Amino acid sequence: MSDNKIAIVTGGSRGIGRNTVLSLARRGVSSILTYNTNRVEADKVVALATVAGARAVALQLNTGDAGSFDGFVERLRAALAGWGSERFDYLVNNAGTSSNTGFAQMSEAELDQLYNVHFKGVFFLTQKLLPLINDGGRIVNVSSGLARMAMPNRIGYGTMKAAVESLTRYMALELGPRRIAVNVVAPGAIATDFSGGIVRDNPEMNKRVADHTALGRAGLPEDVGPVIASLLSEDFRWVNAQRIEVAGGIAI
Repeated sequence: MSDNKIAIVTGGSRGIGRNTVLSLARRGVSSILTYNTNRVEADKVVALATVAGARAVALQLNTGDAGSFDGFVERLRAALAGWGSERFDYLVNNAGTSSNTGFAQMSEAELDQLYNVHFKGVFFLTQKLLPLINDGGRIVNVSSGLARMAMPNRIGYGTMKAAVESLTRYMALELGPRRIAVNVVAPGAIATDFSGGIVRDNPEMNKRVADHTALGRAGLPEDVGPVIASLLSEDFRWVNAQRIEVAGGIAI
């Protein structure tokens, strides 16, 4: 898979993004990962990817601030140049924030913030990066099982992820002439620090997820990262515009 391939992974300092970077590293793929505030954790991922035999660089990026994207692209160009490259091959739009607010309580400010990170950020960051991604490259957007199934207090998050799934199909259509395939991965409930670590750290919630999952447990980052890495490989070259739920069979 490698051949000096390069991936951009947003939100790569923790959880699913972190595991994606490390899964790619084990396949020989270099990664430029982004982090919002936690440089220490991002540097740890860089070190682990290096140990696995791949190059990695961490760049700061707030995916909810589209006005910062031009500056990020320039820093990305510089990072690529440091590797003797002008372009990259894979993009994983993974960075995200959580929300636990019901319909009646949702404020305009919170909805705007979810929109900026989960939809507008994915839309315009990908647009800005189009000149740098190689023809024949691949893009994976990260959605959620909550785009398919409704749960209390997830209305803002779930609907934004549903929008990302629709966006994925439109991207696949419009980038088809460049042979860029675009797919979306929808994880189920994953035991990470996401949403305050509610699935990982709350035994009652973890059991509730397990009880509603056909394979009998909550998901882990290492259940999802290898799927994303695989989707970027040549093995999946003819898979395009597809939604793949990685959830162990939750709420079938």
